Amino acid sequence: MIEKTRFLPQTDPPLSPRQTLPTMYDLPSEDPEEPGLPDEYHCYQSPLLRHTFRPVNVDLDEVFVGIDLNLYYDWQHSNWYKLPDWFAVLGVSRLYEGENLRLSYVMWQEQVSPFVIVELLSSSTADEDLGRTVSQAGRPPTKWYVYEQILRVPYYVVFSGTTNEILGFRLVAGVYEQAELIGGCLPIPQLGLSLGLWQGIYEKIDRTWLRWFTLEGELILTPQEESEQQAVQAQQRAAEDQQRAAESEQRAQRLAAKLRELNIDPDELH
Repeated sequence: MIEKTRFLPQTDPPLSPRQTLPTMYDLPSEDPEEPGLPDEYHCYQSPLLRHTFRPVNVDLDEVFVGIDLNLYYDWQHSNWYKLPDWFAVLGVSRLYEGENLRLSYVMWQEQVSPFVIVELLSSSTADEDLGRTVSQAGRPPTKWYVYEQILRVPYYVVFSGTTNEILGFRLVAGVYEQAELIGGCLPIPQLGLSLGLWQGIYEKIDRTWLRWFTLEGELILTPQEESEQQAVQAQQRAAEDQQRAAESEQRAQRLAAKLRELNIDPDELH
């Protein structure tokens, strides 16, 4: 058995540290400019979106998906960037220049903006994600302004893993308009996909997840789910083959019995 190493505070407080010290919701990043680092939920939700993003009529080798990757957008301010939780670009090589994994996504080199960006809402980023913040002179523009006015991303989605609320925005005449959800899903016809909620188990965690569906509402499976489904189907086919073989053997036995009743030895018929 693995022994658990218990954390001991430097000094013993009058009450339990669990009661008196800040929780994970209270502790900021060591960088005062940073509102907080991605939590464990982000570590699962974003890869799930990556594994199920399969736009129709698009060569997946010409699709790039970024997760928590610096997105540089202004060559005149080359150190300005945004950090989307998840974004997808169509029409660029999956690998940088067809060879290497990207360290970041640099607009003045790639020349293609993301087609869809998803931000996972948290209390520390809500105002920024929902466009409630105002740009300050001499500072980088807000996330909303960059996505809408600079990158002109056609679809911008904000999702709260706490309330399970989806807000989708479409770029219409150069500004974002909230898109109507159909059956709880945001349809994106250009991709042949829709984005909606799914209650189920992913990575052994049962909760509500944001997932990609077809436009018809069919769930797009992860590679692991596909493998599991194929294994189940293979077991079903094997069971059906065994049942057919057993039924065939039973028919043969009944025929042999009938022949014996007629004084015919079935073995002599071979």
